[in-house]
Amino acid sequence: MDLSMKWLNDYVKADMPIKEFADKMTMGGSKVETYRSMSAPISNIVVAKVISLERHPDSEKLWVCQLDAGQDEPVQIVTAAQNLFPGAIVPACMHNSTLADGTKITKGKLRGVASNGMMCSYAELGLTPGDFSYPVADDGILILNDDPDVDNMTPGMDIVKALEIDDEIVEFEITNNRPDCLSVLGLAQEAAAVFDTPLNYKEPEYKTAGGNINDELTVKVENPKLCSRYMAAMVKNVKIAPSPRWLARRLRASGVRPINNLVDITNFVMLEYGHPMHAFDLRYVEDNTITVRNAKAGETLKLLDEMAQPVQLSEEMLIIADGKKPIAIAGVMGGEHSGIMDDTTTVVFEAACFDGVSVRRTAKKVGERTEASSRFEKGLNPVNAEKALKRALELIDLLGCGEIVDGIIDAKSGEYEPERLKLDYDRVNELLGSNISPEEQRSILKRLGFGIEGDELIVPPTRIDMHLDCDIAEEVARIYGYNNIASTVPMLSGQGKRTPRQKLEDRATALSLSMGFYEIMTYSFISPKDYELLGMREQDRNSVVIRNPLGEDTSVMRTSPLTSMMEVIRRNYNNRSLAARFFETARAYFPNGKNELPTEKDYLCYGLYGANEDFFTLKGAVEELLTKLGVQNAEFTSCTDDPVYHPGRCAVVMVNGAEIARLGQIHLRAAKAFGVGAEVYCAVVDLDGLEQSISEDVRYSPLPKFPAATRDISVVCDEDTANGELVSAIKKSAKHLESVKLFDVYKGEQVPDGKKSLSYTLTFRKKDATLTDEEADASVAKVLKALEALGAVLR
Repeated sequence: MDLSMKWLNDYVKADMPIKEFADKMTMGGSKVETYRSMSAPISNIVVAKVISLERHPDSEKLWVCQLDAGQDEPVQIVTAAQNLFPGAIVPACMHNSTLADGTKITKGKLRGVASNGMMCSYAELGLTPGDFSYPVADDGILILNDDPDVDNMTPGMDIVKALEIDDEIVEFEITNNRPDCLSVLGLAQEAAAVFDTPLNYKEPEYKTAGGNINDELTVKVENPKLCSRYMAAMVKNVKIAPSPRWLARRLRASGVRPINNLVDITNFVMLEYGHPMHAFDLRYVEDNTITVRNAKAGETLKLLDEMAQPVQLSEEMLIIADGKKPIAIAGVMGGEHSGIMDDTTTVVFEAACFDGVSVRRTAKKVGERTEASSRFEKGLNPVNAEKALKRALELIDLLGCGEIVDGIIDAKSGEYEPERLKLDYDRVNELLGSNISPEEQRSILKRLGFGIEGDELIVPPTRIDMHLDCDIAEEVARIYGYNNIASTVPMLSGQGKRTPRQKLEDRATALSLSMGFYEIMTYSFISPKDYELLGMREQDRNSVVIRNPLGEDTSVMRTSPLTSMMEVIRRNYNNRSLAARFFETARAYFPNGKNELPTEKDYLCYGLYGANEDFFTLKGAVEELLTKLGVQNAEFTSCTDDPVYHPGRCAVVMVNGAEIARLGQIHLRAAKAFGVGAEVYCAVVDLDGLEQSISEDVRYSPLPKFPAATRDISVVCDEDTANGELVSAIKKSAKHLESVKLFDVYKGEQVPDGKKSLSYTLTFRKKDATLTDEEADASVAKVLKALEALGAVLR
């Protein structure tokens, strides 16, 4: 929001240095981004009067001019302009002057004749014809003789002051919760509170010329949900002309190009009150009827911005229509024939309040985000529509633009009731950790435009952001001054600490790092094509679809961390990293229904590849993780039906009958689809299942007092027999067994085809006595018998 300091001073005294103003407004909660002079970088350009004109001795197109520029002697300037005459009042650039575009002007010679500067046009001053209330030449020097204030312009006077472009502009950053500050009055209210000075505001007043608008115009609102209020006023015998200088300059300072008095009034009111308006030429309102309704299928509208193609309207869009056709898109932009023409005679002024969400969606769909839509989408109060409309009529009367017809059409869905909040002074101090007196709090709130009745705070209609006691505390704090509130230590009812899940994730991260894995962080949204590349089952691809994605590659929420892990592995592999180990604590999302939030689950995902990495490396990492975290009775069983993994190199980890992890080699087809030419091994650990499987029963085991006995056995079994099955049988059948360790796997000579040899070291020990050889051999015999039942025989 660009604020003209001259405009601000119409309502509140703010004549302090601009830096002081910017600093205090920022500390008061209205952040100033920057400030600048409206005339910058213009310098050393003055008002001058042409004394004489003579032909250049060596050119038929050049003139040698003598100017009175307020100096002791006339200033000689050579020019090619043909619209000059003796007595013309012009802007003259002296030696070492600067134009609006930064061009430097110095003295020199033109065809041998000295020229001590130049005379300039309105464009070289950064102005347009709309900045003047009288005609100005498009090609030539700016002639000021017709200016209403020409009698006050003396030779040598700074052109910046003469044309009243000596304003300072302050740019504010306005947050979405403060649409009231997208207006001069809103910022004036803030300045009045910050500097504790009165706000000079009076209700608009105007004179009417008789008649009755209800006899001339009909207004209907068919969708009061999207249009809570629609007001209309009529002005006849309109006189289209340039705006007076004061109005044009205020628009210019706010970044709006002056056009003509009627259009400028609507823009002026929007900037002053923060409420958009629109003016319709009654000639193009068929049947003299305005209807606020939803668009019908197939309707189109060509907008005011002169787009080549009409906009295709859809049924959810709110439009303004006459008796036969759409004439404007509500809150966004008027149609081609809804604007003000040079021959317009009767105007209908519109001030309405449209639903912010509807305006935003419509503006985005038609590709037209305007000053009006940017204000409506933040939320406006219907009360402001009436004030804005009356201010526009006051300006019509003030500028003599036309005759105001009696009456205002007001179609609204209900009466406005101001919001009331409980005013608890102690609660404010409690929230702020301050000791601000009730009198000071009341004073601050009144300066901000709030009303107070007893212990109730009456919220003004412009403050749509006020709903809670903390909102009141914030208003008090920012005006009182955050720097004036003493620092205090917050009173806590209990000491903050990490949750069990956070502790588990910290331990899992530390363990993963200790095993040589690098932590990664990836986005939760992915491309649905990643499911296809990975070969996931159809039921596992049911995802939460993002309504407004950044693109196709980020359009759904992942259901498995493997997709993101493979993207990271692909990137590193393609960057010629020959080997890598990665892990991530990742979240996946599972849809529950159209109007329900998705289920979120956390996983620990491992991924590795390289010449020295294989299935057993990954399995060892998972075993180490489970062991160090205290997971007992974990069983690894083979899995052959998951299309993501290699059917012969995949396992699931079961604890008490529940699966808590799945690991294995990514299918060669999937790795190739991701562009990885190496064997990739991944594991996914369900953190919920892992947390439930951790045993808190930690017991101390004393060092053994008696020696152990070891026996090595080699058994031959079917090639597809899992080692885990054999180990489980050994543990269940052996007595006094302390540990069992697989130390060799052999296939080849002396072992039949389709068979393999597994060699184990069995360690036996008794806790209360020395184990005898007979006892050890008896245990081995039981083990061999149990293994035979599984088809494993002693080699």
